[in-house]
Amino acid sequence: MTDEHFQGFHLTALDVRRYDFGNALRGYDRARVDQFREQVAEEFERLARVNQELETKARNFHEQLKSFRDRDKALNEALVSAQQLRGEIREQAEREAQLIVREAQGEAERQLQAVRDEVRRAEEELQALWRTRRSYLAQLRHHLERQLSDLNAAESEAMPDFSTPRSTTTQRNDPPVARELRDLRDMPPRPAAPTPSWLDAVEEGQ
Repeated sequence: MTDEHFQGFHLTALDVRRYDFGNALRGYDRARVDQFREQVAEEFERLARVNQELETKARNFHEQLKSFRDRDKALNEALVSAQQLRGEIREQAEREAQLIVREAQGEAERQLQAVRDEVRRAEEELQALWRTRRSYLAQLRHHLERQLSDLNAAESEAMPDFSTPRSTTTQRNDPPVARELRDLRDMPPRPAAPTPSWLDAVEEGQ
């Protein structure tokens, strides 16, 4: 029998049981044929059940395989999406980090410039204070030198002789201190001022 014949041949257990072999002279033992036919029918039923179970299992396996393929596809898509998202997050993080670094550098430059300006102003103020100090010290030195010169001149003066009168020429050559003392000595006494009375105070109040 060819494959095409088997492909079109469908035999069930019921077909085996109902198949009529017919009667013939000197044919096979009918009881044994019926027994064999019953065994064949039972075997057909068993094979049919096994085939149905296999088909059910195959269907389940096919569904599981389809589910696994769907999951694998979903996992691959999720993995690709995760990789793309990771790349985007990394790029975004790098851009934000670069922006933060630039802002920090700018802020540091501004603060550094502010410190430099403050240091420059402090230096200028210190230089001005130093010039003022030097000018004050120079003025103080000049004043002290002049006072010291006057003190040295006063200490080097000789004591004038007040006992004997001298000539006008000699008096003119005396030191300034001697002349001042002589002028005070020769100055006539001032008349005493009258003591005011209570009547004068009353008249001034009026």
